[in-house]
Parts: sequence; C-alpha cells; structure tokens
Amino acid sequence: MRTVYVNGDYLPEDEARISVFDRGFLFADGVYEVTSVLDGKLVDFPGHAARLQRSMDELAMEAEIDMDDLLEIHRELIRRNDLTEGLIYLQVTRGAADRDFLYPASETPPTIVLFTQSKPGLAESPMAKTGMKIVTIPDRRWGRRDIKTVQLLYPSMGKMEAKRAGADDAWMVEDGHVTEGTSNNAYIVKDGVIVTRHLGEEILHGITRKAVLAFAREAQMKVEERPFTVEEALAADEAFVTSASSFVMPVVEIDGQTIGAGTPGATVARLREIYLDEMRKAAI
Repeated sequence: MRTVYVNGDYLPEDEARISVFDRGFLFADGVYEVTSVLDGKLVDFPGHAARLQRSMDELAMEAEIDMDDLLEIHRELIRRNDLTEGLIYLQVTRGAADRDFLYPASETPPTIVLFTQSKPGLAESPMAKTGMKIVTIPDRRWGRRDIKTVQLLYPSMGKMEAKRAGADDAWMVEDGHVTEGTSNNAYIVKDGVIVTRHLGEEILHGITRKAVLAFAREAQMKVEERPFTVEEALAADEAFVTSASSFVMPVVEIDGQTIGAGTPGATVARLREIYLDEMRKAAI
C-alpha cells in the first residue's frame, strides 16, 4: 500500500482524508504538477516548482510553500514507496471553507496532497517505437490554459473521444490552428524545422517543452514557435508531443491519415534520446 502526503502527514493511502468543503472539490480551485522519477531521482523538479508558484500567483493563492521543504517531501515519498520509475503528483488547493464563490479569508490554510504512481518501464514505452495515433477536436477549454489548474474535465472528455475513435490521444484545435494535446504540447517537423505553438495564455507552458526546445537548439536544429494548422500537420514529415510523463513521443497518424512514412522519424527519435540522457544526468 502506498504512503501519501496530506497536509503535513505521511499516511497509508486508505487513511488519507480531505474535507468535503475543500475548494478543489467544490470549485476546481486548485493547481497541480506531475514530476517524473527516473532511477529514483526527480526529473526537472526546479522547473515544476517554479511553474507551481506561477500558477498559484496567477490565481492569487496566498499560501506560502517552501520549495526546499517540497523537494524533501518528494524525496521522502520516493523513499517510503521505494519508487524507482514513475510519477509524483502534487496538488495544492485554496483550502477548505464554507461554500462561497468568493475566496475565503487569506489565513485559510491550503490543502497540499502528494502521491506516487509506480510506472516501471516509463522511459522505455513501446509507443516510442510505434508512435501515437491522434484525432483532432475543438478546443472548448477556458482561456487561461497557461495556469495548470485541476480543471481537467474537457481534456478527459477528449481522451475518451480519442479512445472511442481507436486513437491514443487528441489534439485540440482553435481557429483552425492546433493549440496542444489533452495533456501535452504538440509539434510537427517539416523539412528539418521543428514547429510548435508559441507561449501564451492559449497553452500550458510545458516544462518538458522548454527543455526539449533548448536541447534542439543546442543540437543545431531549427525551431519555429508559431501556430500551425491541422493541414500543416497532415503534410508534415514527422509529428510528436512532449510531457512530463511521456517525455518525447512520436505521432504517426492524425485523423486517420498517416504522417510522413507512418513510423517514428529520426528527428523525434534523436530528441527523445537527447532529452532522456540529459535529464537523467540532471535529475536530483
């Protein structure tokens, strides 16, 4: 049985409890991060910690969280759960208060929850060799997608729609342009150029995205940060997604149409190799 963390306590998962008045439960008034664990170490924890603070700031969550303490909680969960390869989920909500649309008093303590998910073979996913199949759906989310909130109903609906269509995931489309995947950033490769949507309020500022683009530029690959259309994606040589849990994952089919040769391409394979090598070295 897993040990989880709830508001200062390490507990068996079946003993963990959250108030029915928690605003994360009532209003989706919370933010989260997912950090990968490889070889028992945290991948890009500083990036996730910085984005967590940014998300809290954007929602005017006044709770003070010491990031050194948060790092130690992550490490303690790794130790207690003997986690070698997998994920650590972290969620912070505005806390528990009687139901009211107005924020509760600033002294209301936040709710902080962390738990682990063991994923043996996370870095050796078979899908990295076969590639993903994608369907496109309209992007019907709220406008502040740059804040990593727990409002994940529409992405969940998108993943279910993809499953019903016999695909692995969905890319969301707004005004004819791809924004991002349901839980990942989206990319295409054309004539050796990597194209992905620029940062803004329309997409999540991916931690893996940031690292992958930096590694791509260091490897002398050309990168364009701009919107791209579904038509461009269908005509691409390669396509892929990035996220903390899938790293760099090739896409070989979109809306039933084969992308490029229909197999993972050299650019994506190289980026995945570089990313995993470099992040294993930097893991803490």
